Amino acid sequence: MRLRIDLAYDGTDFAGWAVQPGQRTVQAEVEAALATVLRLPGVRVTCAGRTDAGVHARGQVVHVDVPATAYDGDAHALGRRLAGVLPPDVGPRAVRAAPLGFDARFSPLWRRYAYRLTEHPFGPEPLQRHDVVAHGRALDLAAMQEAAHGLLGEHDFAAFCRQREGATTVRTLLELHWAREPGALLVATVLADAFCHSMVRSLVGACLAVGEGRRDVHWPVEVLSGRVRRPDVTVAKAKGLTLEEVHYPPDQEVAARAAAARRRREEEGS
Repeated sequence: MRLRIDLAYDGTDFAGWAVQPGQRTVQAEVEAALATVLRLPGVRVTCAGRTDAGVHARGQVVHVDVPATAYDGDAHALGRRLAGVLPPDVGPRAVRAAPLGFDARFSPLWRRYAYRLTEHPFGPEPLQRHDVVAHGRALDLAAMQEAAHGLLGEHDFAAFCRQREGATTVRTLLELHWAREPGALLVATVLADAFCHSMVRSLVGACLAVGEGRRDVHWPVEVLSGRVRRPDVTVAKAKGLTLEEVHYPPDQEVAARAAAARRRREEEGS
């Protein structure tokens, strides 16, 4: 049977989501904990979105297939056991049996990230030191927002991605919005059907170049239209980025959504 597990984690001390030899990763911790609480020799989880080293999550979603005999149907008890085994920087927020055809990676309608930085000259507050980047310089929020608006829609985001061979970089950017919050915080909300490697942090870096006055508001769109990775696009620091939410269709529609997403990725080369 398939289980859906919603996760949160502080990415500070992880080398990213995906298993890497000799590295501490979120996936490895979660799989080891699940194997322990389910008394299985090993399990393999699939996530909604692989996060890079230092990136955090409040709304990561994974699925795992386990023998029906290993799960007694008590999702709350499983979640409590899992929380008790996992280290304090990663933990479950919800556990339930997945609906038929659910796929954590291919069923989502969209993913939402937030990027947080502070203009305060003394840097972030101590309680925000892990997930807020110290910028320390005033930014032109209106210019950043104007630059961001031109990037919305379906495009080839190759100029803002670290491309993997044979993988598509076509994505639909649904929202890229900057806002000021109390405490000299600037927050970028970034929402898309999916993201390619380093896409969010590259988009943030391009907007920051505009906000600092180093580039004009049309520059990010010029970069986008080139469809080639540019060395002058700065990738923003990982610690400011958090995967906030993964949104799925109603249970009865997740299988169809997953099938359609797989077909599209195959047609586009991913």
